[in-house]
Amino acid sequence: MDVILWIVLGAVLAVAEIFTATLLLIMFSVGAVAAAAAAALGAPVPLQAGVFVGVSAATLVALRPVLRRHLRRPGPVGMGTEPMQGASAVVVEHVSADQGMVKVGGEFWQARALVGSGSYPPGERVSVVDLNAGTAVVWRDDLLGSADRQP
Repeated sequence: MDVILWIVLGAVLAVAEIFTATLLLIMFSVGAVAAAAAAALGAPVPLQAGVFVGVSAATLVALRPVLRRHLRRPGPVGMGTEPMQGASAVVVEHVSADQGMVKVGGEFWQARALVGSGSYPPGERVSVVDLNAGTAVVWRDDLLGSADRQP
Protein backbone atom coordinates (compact mmCIF):
# COMPACT_ATOMS: atom_id res chain seq x y z
CA MET A 1 0.00 0.00 0.00
CA ASP A 2 2.84 2.40 0.85
CA VAL A 3 4.42 1.72 -2.54
CA ILE A 4 1.32 2.91 -4.37
CA LEU A 5 1.09 6.08 -2.28
CA TRP A 6 4.74 6.97 -2.98
CA ILE A 7 4.33 6.27 -6.71
CA VAL A 8 1.17 8.42 -6.85
CA LEU A 9 2.98 11.22 -4.99
CA GLY A 10 5.92 10.94 -7.39
CA ALA A 11 3.61 11.09 -10.41
CA VAL A 12 1.68 14.08 -9.04
CA LEU A 13 4.92 15.95 -8.37
CA ALA A 14 6.25 15.13 -11.85
CA VAL A 15 3.05 16.41 -13.48
CA ALA A 16 3.13 19.54 -11.32
CA GLU A 17 6.74 20.12 -12.50
CA ILE A 18 5.49 20.25 -16.07
CA PHE A 19 3.41 23.28 -15.18
CA THR A 20 6.06 25.07 -13.10
CA ALA A 21 9.27 24.17 -15.00
CA THR A 22 11.39 25.14 -11.99
CA LEU A 23 13.28 21.84 -11.67
CA LEU A 24 12.23 21.80 -8.02
CA LEU A 25 9.23 19.51 -7.86
CA ILE A 26 10.88 16.91 -10.08
CA MET A 27 13.58 16.49 -7.43
CA PHE A 28 10.90 15.66 -4.85
CA SER A 29 9.35 13.31 -7.39
CA VAL A 30 12.65 11.44 -7.62
CA GLY A 31 12.67 11.23 -3.81
CA ALA A 32 9.15 9.81 -3.82
CA VAL A 33 10.13 7.14 -6.36
CA ALA A 34 13.15 6.23 -4.19
CA ALA A 35 10.84 5.99 -1.16
CA ALA A 36 8.54 3.73 -3.19
CA ALA A 37 11.51 1.49 -3.91
CA ALA A 38 12.33 1.41 -0.20
CA ALA A 39 8.69 0.53 0.58
CA ALA A 40 8.79 -2.24 -2.02
CA LEU A 41 11.84 -3.68 -0.26
CA GLY A 42 9.87 -3.77 3.02
CA ALA A 43 11.34 -0.72 4.79
CA PRO A 44 9.27 0.74 7.64
CA VAL A 45 7.46 4.05 7.09
CA PRO A 46 9.99 6.19 9.04
CA LEU A 47 12.80 4.81 6.86
CA GLN A 48 10.73 5.45 3.72
CA ALA A 49 10.28 9.06 4.82
CA GLY A 50 14.01 9.31 5.50
CA VAL A 51 14.78 7.98 2.02
CA PHE A 52 12.35 10.51 0.56
CA VAL A 53 13.95 13.42 2.41
CA GLY A 54 17.51 12.23 1.78
CA VAL A 55 17.16 11.56 -1.95
CA SER A 56 15.17 14.76 -2.47
CA ALA A 57 17.83 16.81 -0.65
CA ALA A 58 20.66 15.07 -2.51
CA THR A 59 19.11 15.74 -5.91
CA LEU A 60 18.38 19.35 -4.98
CA VAL A 61 21.97 19.94 -3.93
CA ALA A 62 23.81 17.86 -6.53
CA LEU A 63 21.64 17.54 -9.61
CA ARG A 64 19.49 20.68 -9.84
CA PRO A 65 22.37 23.19 -10.23
CA VAL A 66 23.92 21.08 -12.98
CA LEU A 67 20.62 20.80 -14.84
CA ARG A 68 19.88 24.51 -14.54
CA ARG A 69 23.36 25.41 -15.80
CA HIS A 70 22.96 23.01 -18.71
CA LEU A 71 19.52 24.32 -19.66
CA ARG A 72 20.63 27.97 -19.56
CA ARG A 73 23.63 27.40 -21.81
CA PRO A 74 22.92 28.55 -25.36
CA GLY A 75 23.02 25.84 -27.97
CA PRO A 76 25.47 25.71 -30.85
CA VAL A 77 22.89 27.11 -33.25
CA GLY A 78 20.27 29.72 -32.48
CA MET A 79 16.63 28.99 -33.13
CA GLY A 80 14.60 30.64 -35.85
CA THR A 81 15.84 33.08 -38.45
CA GLU A 82 17.01 35.81 -36.10
CA PRO A 83 20.61 34.51 -35.75
CA MET A 84 21.04 34.61 -39.54
CA GLN A 85 19.97 38.22 -39.93
CA GLY A 86 23.02 40.43 -40.24
CA ALA A 87 25.37 37.50 -40.71
CA SER A 88 28.24 37.91 -43.13
CA ALA A 89 28.31 35.64 -46.18
CA VAL A 90 30.48 34.97 -49.22
CA VAL A 91 28.90 34.63 -52.65
CA VAL A 92 29.61 31.16 -54.08
CA GLU A 93 27.48 31.37 -57.23
CA HIS A 94 26.44 34.64 -58.91
CA VAL A 95 23.59 36.17 -56.88
CA SER A 96 20.88 38.10 -58.68
CA ALA A 97 17.35 39.12 -57.77
CA ASP A 98 16.18 35.62 -58.76
CA GLN A 99 18.89 33.14 -57.79
CA GLY A 100 22.35 32.45 -56.42
CA MET A 101 24.19 30.75 -53.60
CA VAL A 102 26.13 32.02 -50.59
CA LYS A 103 28.17 30.44 -47.82
CA VAL A 104 27.17 31.51 -44.31
CA GLY A 105 29.17 30.14 -41.39
CA GLY A 106 30.29 27.08 -43.32
CA GLU A 107 26.82 26.30 -44.70
CA PHE A 108 25.62 26.83 -48.25
CA TRP A 109 22.34 28.68 -48.73
CA GLN A 110 20.24 29.49 -51.75
CA ALA A 111 20.24 33.27 -52.04
CA ARG A 112 18.80 36.18 -53.92
CA ALA A 113 19.74 39.83 -53.92
CA LEU A 114 17.60 42.36 -52.08
CA VAL A 115 15.29 44.08 -54.55
CA GLY A 116 17.09 47.04 -56.12
CA SER A 117 20.49 46.16 -54.67
CA GLY A 118 22.00 44.76 -57.88
CA SER A 119 23.81 41.46 -58.30
CA TYR A 120 26.97 40.03 -56.77
CA PRO A 121 29.76 37.99 -58.36
CA PRO A 122 31.38 34.96 -56.68
CA GLY A 123 33.75 35.95 -53.88
CA GLU A 124 31.83 39.12 -52.98
CA ARG A 125 31.10 39.65 -49.26
CA VAL A 126 27.43 40.24 -48.51
CA SER A 127 25.19 40.50 -45.47
CA VAL A 128 22.07 38.42 -44.87
CA VAL A 129 19.14 40.77 -44.53
CA ASP A 130 16.38 38.19 -44.13
CA LEU A 131 15.41 34.58 -44.75
CA ASN A 132 12.43 34.09 -47.03
CA ALA A 133 11.16 30.54 -47.64
CA GLY A 134 14.60 29.06 -46.93
CA THR A 135 16.38 31.53 -49.21
CA ALA A 136 18.82 34.09 -47.84
CA VAL A 137 18.06 37.62 -48.98
CA VAL A 138 21.41 39.44 -49.20
CA TRP A 139 22.94 42.78 -50.03
CA ARG A 140 26.43 44.24 -50.22
CA ASP A 141 28.28 44.17 -46.91
CA ASP A 142 29.10 47.89 -46.71
CA LEU A 143 30.79 47.53 -43.32
CA LEU A 144 33.83 45.84 -44.84
CA GLY A 145 36.47 47.99 -46.42
CA SER A 146 37.42 47.43 -50.04
CA ALA A 147 40.73 45.85 -48.91
CA ASP A 148 38.81 43.12 -47.08
CA ARG A 149 36.69 42.22 -50.09
CA GLN A 150 37.56 39.10 -51.96
CA PRO A 151 37.93 39.44 -55.75
